[in-house]
Amino acid sequence: MANVILALLPALIASVLIFGLRALLVTAVTVAACVAMEWTWCALHHEKQTVGDLSAVVTGLLLAFNLPSTVPLYLPVIGAAAAILVTKQLFGGIGHNYANPAIVGRIALAVSFPSLMTAYPYPQTLSGVDILSSATPLAAHGQRLPLLDLLLGTHGGVLGETCALALLIGFGWLLITRTVELTIPLPYLGTVALMSLVFGYSVPTQLLSGGILLGAFFMATDYTTSPFTRRGKLIFGVGCGLITCAIRFWGNMNEGVGYSILLMNLTVPYINAKTRKIPMGGGKRK
Repeated sequence: MANVILALLPALIASVLIFGLRALLVTAVTVAACVAMEWTWCALHHEKQTVGDLSAVVTGLLLAFNLPSTVPLYLPVIGAAAAILVTKQLFGGIGHNYANPAIVGRIALAVSFPSLMTAYPYPQTLSGVDILSSATPLAAHGQRLPLLDLLLGTHGGVLGETCALALLIGFGWLLITRTVELTIPLPYLGTVALMSLVFGYSVPTQLLSGGILLGAFFMATDYTTSPFTRRGKLIFGVGCGLITCAIRFWGNMNEGVGYSILLMNLTVPYINAKTRKIPMGGGKRK
């Protein structure tokens, strides 16, 4: 968890530089709400405190990175409740949740408060932050931003998704420390790239905008909610890519990363069962 937090710091710094100090405030409130709810749950149920494992901090950071900097501060608290209390603690705490808590928190907020969750601010300039909402590159209807803008995140979006360069730096740290492998992100991004080529969409726009890098690097790779076999991880990554493209290309939403990972999370028990390795000399259970 500490490695994941360190890997998310570049994106946090980038969000403050792009959207101003409001980004830091939203992140602090979200992390504090997640930690407080986990601590309160354990205290009320007389369970061993688990806030020290830092998983609630990671959930808070990921949930905050899925929010625009313009959201009212009660929204992160509601999202934290959906993530920590409903998705994580009700199912037994860390290691037992059926889906990534941050993704469920984001989807719950997106469904309940669509206008607030899509009020994307324009990145700050020397004169301050433009409070007018702006479309993300995925909503630009074919308009292709320069590659540098996509890498640096100088476009509308949520806190942790806009700066692709910061996410790539963080993912590099996860690979160096062997916290995650390429087994899920590579087939995920490769599937999206291939589908984009086949159906005539801009590959850089599809890969460097929206939540795909944040999702592929930090949420689809969650140990608890992803398959434990290599073949299963490959299937999981390809499935995430196919669903993401289906929603982006033919759905009524510009983004499909959260829904794709959540849907694939629900298939993980079946993927594990079908890809489980048989010990040498063992036979299939009748």
